[in-house]
Amino acid sequence: MAHLVQVGAGSGGMVVLDLVARDERVSAVTLIEPDVYKPHNVPRHYFGPEAIGEFKAERAADWVKLRRPNLDVRVLVSDLTDPAAQAEIEAAVAAADLGVCAVDNEAAKYHWDGLMRRHGKPWTLGEVLSGGIGGFLHVFAPGGPCYGCVASHLQRVTTEKPATPDYSNPGGAVEETTVPAGAAPIHAVAGLHAVLTLRLLDGPLTEDDPGFTSLLLTLRKVPDVFDEPFRPYRFRVPRLDTCLICQPRAAPAAAEDLDAAVDSALARLGNA
Repeated sequence: MAHLVQVGAGSGGMVVLDLVARDERVSAVTLIEPDVYKPHNVPRHYFGPEAIGEFKAERAADWVKLRRPNLDVRVLVSDLTDPAAQAEIEAAVAAADLGVCAVDNEAAKYHWDGLMRRHGKPWTLGEVLSGGIGGFLHVFAPGGPCYGCVASHLQRVTTEKPATPDYSNPGGAVEETTVPAGAAPIHAVAGLHAVLTLRLLDGPLTEDDPGFTSLLLTLRKVPDVFDEPFRPYRFRVPRLDTCLICQPRAAPAAAEDLDAAVDSALARLGNA
Protein backbone atom coordinates (compact mmCIF):
# COMPACT_ATOMS: atom_id res chain seq x y z
CA MET A 1 0.00 0.00 0.00
CA ALA A 2 1.36 3.39 -1.01
CA HIS A 3 1.26 6.89 0.42
CA LEU A 4 1.05 9.59 -2.26
CA VAL A 5 2.05 13.19 -1.64
CA GLN A 6 0.88 15.70 -4.24
CA VAL A 7 1.35 19.42 -4.69
CA GLY A 8 -1.31 21.19 -6.73
CA ALA A 9 -5.04 20.57 -7.18
CA GLY A 10 -5.80 22.80 -10.14
CA SER A 11 -7.62 21.69 -13.28
CA GLY A 12 -4.89 19.21 -14.17
CA GLY A 13 -3.82 18.25 -10.67
CA MET A 14 -7.38 17.35 -9.72
CA VAL A 15 -7.59 14.93 -12.66
CA VAL A 16 -4.36 13.22 -11.61
CA LEU A 17 -5.45 13.04 -7.97
CA ASP A 18 -8.86 11.62 -8.85
CA LEU A 19 -7.47 8.87 -11.09
CA VAL A 20 -4.55 7.86 -8.88
CA ALA A 21 -6.59 7.93 -5.66
CA ARG A 22 -9.08 5.46 -7.15
CA ASP A 23 -6.34 2.80 -7.30
CA GLU A 24 -6.67 0.40 -4.36
CA ARG A 25 -2.89 0.25 -4.02
CA VAL A 26 -2.95 3.86 -2.78
CA SER A 27 -3.83 3.86 0.92
CA ALA A 28 -3.03 7.45 1.87
CA VAL A 29 -2.85 10.84 0.17
CA THR A 30 -1.35 14.10 1.40
CA LEU A 31 -2.34 17.10 -0.73
CA ILE A 32 -0.52 20.45 -0.59
CA GLU A 33 -2.54 23.29 -2.11
CA PRO A 34 -3.01 26.86 -0.78
CA ASP A 35 -5.39 28.31 -3.36
CA VAL A 36 -9.04 29.26 -3.08
CA TYR A 37 -11.43 28.14 -5.83
CA LYS A 38 -12.32 31.12 -8.04
CA PRO A 39 -14.86 31.82 -10.80
CA HIS A 40 -12.32 31.49 -13.61
CA ASN A 41 -11.51 27.94 -12.41
CA VAL A 42 -15.02 26.62 -13.13
CA PRO A 43 -14.82 25.99 -16.93
CA ARG A 44 -11.79 23.67 -16.63
CA HIS A 45 -12.29 22.10 -13.20
CA TYR A 46 -14.32 19.26 -11.72
CA PHE A 47 -16.06 21.52 -9.22
CA GLY A 48 -19.03 23.74 -9.99
CA PRO A 49 -19.84 27.35 -9.06
CA GLU A 50 -21.00 26.22 -5.62
CA ALA A 51 -17.35 25.62 -4.66
CA ILE A 52 -16.27 29.21 -5.30
CA GLY A 53 -14.62 30.66 -2.23
CA GLU A 54 -13.64 27.29 -0.76
CA PHE A 55 -10.09 25.98 -0.45
CA LYS A 56 -9.25 23.70 -3.36
CA ALA A 57 -7.48 21.26 -1.05
CA GLU A 58 -10.51 20.78 1.16
CA ARG A 59 -12.92 20.36 -1.76
CA ALA A 60 -10.47 17.90 -3.38
CA ALA A 61 -10.32 15.86 -0.16
CA ASP A 62 -14.11 15.65 -0.09
CA TRP A 63 -14.11 14.56 -3.75
CA VAL A 64 -11.74 11.61 -3.32
CA LYS A 65 -13.22 10.59 0.05
CA LEU A 66 -16.65 10.35 -1.57
CA ARG A 67 -15.25 7.83 -4.04
CA ARG A 68 -13.01 5.98 -1.57
CA PRO A 69 -14.37 6.48 1.95
CA ASN A 70 -11.58 4.42 3.54
CA LEU A 71 -8.79 6.44 1.93
CA ASP A 72 -6.62 8.34 4.41
CA VAL A 73 -6.63 11.91 3.05
CA ARG A 74 -4.69 14.77 4.63
CA VAL A 75 -4.55 18.34 3.38
CA LEU A 76 -1.96 21.05 3.91
CA VAL A 77 -3.47 24.41 2.97
CA SER A 78 -0.01 25.91 2.59
CA ASP A 79 2.17 27.38 -0.10
CA LEU A 80 4.87 24.87 -1.00
CA THR A 81 7.65 27.42 -0.57
CA ASP A 82 6.33 29.08 2.62
CA PRO A 83 9.18 28.92 5.17
CA ALA A 84 6.68 28.53 8.02
CA ALA A 85 5.25 25.36 6.43
CA GLN A 86 8.51 23.59 5.64
CA ALA A 87 8.65 21.36 8.71
CA GLU A 88 5.16 20.02 8.05
CA ILE A 89 5.83 19.59 4.33
CA GLU A 90 9.16 17.84 4.96
CA ALA A 91 7.40 15.41 7.33
CA ALA A 92 4.74 14.67 4.71
CA VAL A 93 7.33 13.98 2.00
CA ALA A 94 9.41 11.82 4.33
CA ALA A 95 6.36 9.68 5.11
CA ALA A 96 5.30 9.25 1.48
CA ASP A 97 6.30 6.62 -1.08
CA LEU A 98 5.91 8.66 -4.24
CA GLY A 99 5.15 12.20 -5.29
CA VAL A 100 3.16 14.13 -7.88
CA CYS A 101 3.88 17.69 -8.97
CA ALA A 102 0.92 19.41 -10.62
CA VAL A 103 1.90 23.07 -10.48
CA ASP A 104 2.97 25.43 -13.27
CA ASN A 105 5.24 27.64 -11.18
CA GLU A 106 8.92 27.11 -11.95
CA ALA A 107 10.15 28.04 -8.48
CA ALA A 108 7.75 25.50 -6.98
CA LYS A 109 8.95 22.78 -9.37
CA TYR A 110 12.57 23.28 -8.35
CA HIS A 111 11.58 23.37 -4.69
CA TRP A 112 9.58 20.16 -5.06
CA ASP A 113 12.49 18.50 -6.85
CA GLY A 114 14.78 19.36 -3.95
CA LEU A 115 12.33 17.91 -1.43
CA MET A 116 11.89 14.66 -3.33
CA ARG A 117 15.61 14.18 -3.95
CA ARG A 118 16.46 14.94 -0.34
CA HIS A 119 14.12 12.18 0.83
CA GLY A 120 14.90 9.76 -2.02
CA LYS A 121 11.34 9.60 -3.42
CA PRO A 122 10.34 8.98 -7.05
CA TRP A 123 7.95 11.53 -8.54
CA THR A 124 6.19 12.63 -11.68
CA LEU A 125 5.42 15.95 -13.33
CA GLY A 126 2.94 16.92 -16.05
CA GLU A 127 3.10 20.14 -18.04
CA VAL A 128 0.48 21.41 -20.51
CA LEU A 129 1.88 23.68 -23.20
CA SER A 130 0.42 27.09 -23.92
CA GLY A 131 -2.85 26.88 -25.81
CA GLY A 132 -3.12 23.14 -25.19
CA ILE A 133 -1.03 22.30 -28.26
CA GLY A 134 0.64 19.44 -26.37
CA GLY A 135 2.21 18.49 -23.10
CA PHE A 136 5.23 17.07 -21.32
CA LEU A 137 5.33 14.15 -18.90
CA HIS A 138 8.41 13.64 -16.73
CA VAL A 139 9.40 10.88 -14.32
CA PHE A 140 12.18 11.27 -11.77
CA ALA A 141 13.93 8.46 -9.92
CA PRO A 142 16.18 8.83 -6.85
CA GLY A 143 19.75 9.28 -8.02
CA GLY A 144 18.67 10.16 -11.56
CA PRO A 145 18.62 13.53 -13.31
CA CYS A 146 16.97 16.36 -11.42
CA TYR A 147 14.41 18.79 -12.76
CA GLY A 148 17.24 21.20 -13.56
CA CYS A 149 19.00 18.57 -15.70
CA VAL A 150 15.77 17.87 -17.59
CA ALA A 151 14.84 21.52 -18.09
CA SER A 152 18.34 22.35 -19.32
CA HIS A 153 18.42 19.38 -21.72
CA LEU A 154 14.99 20.04 -23.18
CA GLN A 155 15.69 23.73 -23.61
CA ARG A 156 18.61 22.78 -25.84
CA VAL A 157 16.88 19.95 -27.71
CA THR A 158 13.45 21.48 -28.29
CA THR A 159 14.65 24.89 -29.41
CA GLU A 160 11.84 27.39 -29.79
CA LYS A 161 11.61 29.76 -32.70
CA PRO A 162 13.15 33.06 -31.53
CA ALA A 163 10.80 35.98 -31.05
CA THR A 164 10.95 38.81 -33.58
CA PRO A 165 13.13 41.57 -32.15
CA ASP A 166 11.52 44.86 -31.20
CA TYR A 167 13.71 47.23 -33.19
CA SER A 168 11.96 50.24 -31.64
CA ASN A 169 13.35 49.25 -28.26
CA PRO A 170 16.87 47.86 -28.68
CA GLY A 171 17.85 45.64 -25.81
CA GLY A 172 14.38 45.80 -24.31
CA ALA A 173 12.59 42.86 -22.76
CA VAL A 174 10.47 40.67 -24.99
CA GLU A 175 6.99 40.20 -23.57
CA GLU A 176 6.01 36.55 -23.08
CA THR A 177 2.49 35.62 -24.12
CA THR A 178 0.73 32.50 -22.92
CA VAL A 179 -2.66 31.23 -24.11
CA PRO A 180 -4.73 29.27 -21.59
CA ALA A 181 -5.36 25.65 -22.50
CA GLY A 182 -8.88 24.27 -22.71
CA ALA A 183 -10.24 21.53 -20.49
CA ALA A 184 -9.80 18.75 -23.07
CA PRO A 185 -6.00 19.02 -23.55
CA ILE A 186 -5.52 19.60 -19.81
CA HIS A 187 -7.44 16.43 -19.00
CA ALA A 188 -5.66 14.48 -21.76
CA VAL A 189 -2.20 15.31 -20.43
CA ALA A 190 -3.32 14.86 -16.82
CA GLY A 191 -4.76 11.43 -17.61
CA LEU A 192 -1.41 10.30 -18.99
CA HIS A 193 0.26 11.87 -15.96
CA ALA A 194 -1.89 9.62 -13.76
CA VAL A 195 -0.95 6.54 -15.81
CA LEU A 196 2.73 7.38 -15.45
CA THR A 197 2.32 7.93 -11.70
CA LEU A 198 0.60 4.56 -11.27
CA ARG A 199 3.56 2.98 -13.05
CA LEU A 200 5.63 3.86 -9.98
CA LEU A 201 3.47 1.49 -7.94
CA ASP A 202 4.62 -1.44 -10.07
CA GLY A 203 8.21 -1.29 -8.86
CA PRO A 204 11.49 0.53 -9.55
CA LEU A 205 11.89 2.24 -12.89
CA THR A 206 14.13 0.63 -15.49
CA GLU A 207 15.80 1.90 -18.65
CA ASP A 208 13.15 0.22 -20.80
CA ASP A 209 10.17 0.91 -18.56
CA PRO A 210 8.87 3.52 -19.03
CA GLY A 211 11.69 4.04 -21.55
CA PHE A 212 11.99 7.78 -21.13
CA THR A 213 12.74 10.52 -18.67
CA SER A 214 10.49 12.95 -20.51
CA LEU A 215 7.73 12.41 -23.04
CA LEU A 216 6.44 15.17 -25.31
CA LEU A 217 3.03 14.52 -26.85
CA THR A 218 1.80 16.88 -29.54
CA LEU A 219 -1.95 17.43 -29.70
CA ARG A 220 -2.14 19.91 -32.56
CA LYS A 221 -0.19 20.75 -35.70
CA VAL A 222 1.37 24.17 -35.24
CA PRO A 223 3.46 25.79 -38.01
CA ASP A 224 7.13 26.14 -37.08
CA VAL A 225 6.48 24.26 -33.80
CA PHE A 226 4.90 20.82 -34.37
CA ASP A 227 4.82 19.26 -37.83
CA GLU A 228 2.03 16.82 -36.98
CA PRO A 229 -0.49 16.24 -34.18
CA PHE A 230 -0.67 13.26 -31.80
CA ARG A 231 2.99 12.43 -32.15
CA PRO A 232 5.07 11.34 -29.12
CA TYR A 233 8.71 12.28 -28.67
CA ARG A 234 10.75 10.39 -26.07
CA PHE A 235 13.77 11.86 -24.31
CA ARG A 236 16.21 9.93 -22.14
CA VAL A 237 17.85 12.72 -20.23
CA PRO A 238 21.14 11.95 -18.47
CA ARG A 239 22.22 13.42 -15.20
CA LEU A 240 24.39 16.34 -16.23
CA ASP A 241 27.94 16.40 -14.92
CA THR A 242 27.79 20.19 -14.87
CA CYS A 243 24.44 20.49 -13.08
CA LEU A 244 24.74 23.03 -10.27
CA ILE A 245 21.67 21.58 -8.53
CA CYS A 246 22.12 17.84 -8.12
CA GLN A 247 25.84 17.20 -8.59
CA PRO A 248 27.83 16.96 -5.35
CA ARG A 249 30.02 19.96 -4.60
CA ALA A 250 33.04 20.31 -2.41
CA ALA A 251 32.36 21.62 1.06
CA PRO A 252 33.15 25.32 1.56
CA ALA A 253 36.71 25.89 2.63
CA ALA A 254 37.37 26.87 6.23
CA ALA A 255 38.45 30.46 6.92
CA GLU A 256 42.02 29.38 7.74
CA ASP A 257 42.26 27.46 4.45
CA LEU A 258 41.18 30.56 2.55
CA ASP A 259 43.75 32.67 4.40
CA ALA A 260 46.49 30.16 3.54
CA ALA A 261 45.44 30.16 -0.12
CA VAL A 262 45.53 33.96 -0.27
CA ASP A 263 48.96 34.06 1.38
CA SER A 264 50.24 31.48 -1.09
CA ALA A 265 48.87 33.43 -4.07
CA LEU A 266 50.42 36.69 -2.82
CA ALA A 267 53.75 34.95 -2.32
CA ARG A 268 53.67 33.66 -5.91
CA LEU A 269 52.89 37.14 -7.19
CA GLY A 270 55.78 38.55 -5.17
CA ASN A 271 58.17 36.05 -6.72
CA ALA A 272 56.95 36.62 -10.26
